[in-house]
Amino acid sequence: MRKAFLIVAVTAVLFSACREKQGAPETPARRFHTDVMLPVTPVKNQEGSDACWIYAMLATIETEHIRYGDSVNLSPTFLCRYALTEQAHRRYATGGRHKISLRGMAPMALDLLQSHGAMPYNSYHRAENVDYKSLAAQLTRMADSSRAHLKGVAHLDQQASKLLDDVMGFTPSWVFMLGCQYTPMEFARSICKKDEYVALTSFTHHPFGEACTLEVSDNQHHSLFLNVPMDSLMACINRALTHGHPVCWEGDVTEPGFSASKGTGELSSGSRVTQESRQRDFDHQKTTDDHCMEMVGIAHDDNQRRYYICKNSWGKGNPYGGFIYLSEEYVKAKTICIVLHKDAI
Repeated sequence: MRKAFLIVAVTAVLFSACREKQGAPETPARRFHTDVMLPVTPVKNQEGSDACWIYAMLATIETEHIRYGDSVNLSPTFLCRYALTEQAHRRYATGGRHKISLRGMAPMALDLLQSHGAMPYNSYHRAENVDYKSLAAQLTRMADSSRAHLKGVAHLDQQASKLLDDVMGFTPSWVFMLGCQYTPMEFARSICKKDEYVALTSFTHHPFGEACTLEVSDNQHHSLFLNVPMDSLMACINRALTHGHPVCWEGDVTEPGFSASKGTGELSSGSRVTQESRQRDFDHQKTTDDHCMEMVGIAHDDNQRRYYICKNSWGKGNPYGGFIYLSEEYVKAKTICIVLHKDAI
């Protein structure tokens, strides 16, 4: 189903690196000087899940609210639960052709908020070491067996709800915050209204200035993305951050120059990034949609090279406490899409 908000692109094989486990943090290779740094909620850890797109989009909403003097810390677990539930329904409806997983992209998190609501982090946080692959496998079996059951999808809902309650915990019926009582849907609408966020991408196989749907497997909701030139994309990032708006960044982290343990992402080649080189790498699947992070700042190194500071969701185990510094050329070359508040455009 097409969404009214303009939302962004993603490439083929998603999130092989999304769940990357980090080793011991290394000594920083260089010193960075902070030019812009937005306030953020605590760094979280997605652990064994493929849900970086949920973590990053919620982190972006959280920082946007800090701008208003409003403090919210949102539950990724709540959206993970409903992402799995939706996919179990899709598996049932497609006769077993849909594969259930937590693969996805940032615009899907906005869809889930609108469809199922939201919870504060402290109200619904999953137990440690939930095996999401095992959950997906069990939901797959339930969806397949429910097609032969007399009650069909109602049987699937009943069995899936019991499984998710047992593994992830019961979902609260109410949200209590600052003396107010909300349903999950009311709470979601209070923190993120429909069409409040927009998304941008930059590829030449679609016209610039128009909304497009990128032909990638993880664009499961067939979201629309506003296609703009690379320089415009970078200008939007810079304008947003310098005016206090976070950016949800989605892109490739499989490059040799990206190191989780060092906390940096740089291109290994010194060639200049152009619109043509971006497209060529996308067409040949050298730029893939692997990971999603919240972009929260700008810095420079001792050589005056610009870097973008990203809040990651792999815990705090790197030299920068869970933040990653992406070079400007890396962002130009390896960005699949960005999602940001419409006021930042």
